[in-house]
Amino acid sequence: MKKILVIHGPNLNLLGDRESNFYGTNTLEEINQQIKKLARELNCQVEFLQSNHEGVIVDTIGSSKGKVDAIVINPAAFTHTSVAIRDAVLGVKIPTIEVHLSNIYNREEFRAKSLIAPAAVGQISGFGVNSYLLALRVAVTLIKKNENKN
Repeated sequence: MKKILVIHGPNLNLLGDRESNFYGTNTLEEINQQIKKLARELNCQVEFLQSNHEGVIVDTIGSSKGKVDAIVINPAAFTHTSVAIRDAVLGVKIPTIEVHLSNIYNREEFRAKSLIAPAAVGQISGFGVNSYLLALRVAVTLIKKNENKN
C-alpha cells in the first residue's frame, strides 16, 4: 500500500485559534481527519508529524527514505528560512509536495520566497485544507506514475 508522510511545521498545532482570516477555523486534528478520510478513498496510508523544531523535521525526512513513497509538507515559517529542510528533501529523493493553507504570495513580502519549493515536485497554496487534499491526490498520482516506470 502506498504510504505518504504528511509534515506540519511550526505553529500549525495552533490552528483553529490563530489568524483564522489566513488559516481558517479548522484545527490540525480536523485537517488530519480529512486527510485520513481521503487517504482511505485513495487506498493509501498516511503518517503525520507536527513539529515546531526544525531538527525534528529534518531527522524525520532523512529517516523516511525507503519507508514512504511521497511527502506532503507544510513547512510553515520554515518555508522562508530552512536550508536544512530543503537539503533533506533533496537528499532523500522522495517526491515531495509543498503545501500552504494561505496564499503565501498574497501576504507579507517575505512569505513569497520559499526555500523548499525548488526542492519539491510542486507547491499548492491558498486553498485552506484543500491544499493538503489536492497534494495527497497528486502524491498518489506521482507514486502510480513511478510504479509504472519500474
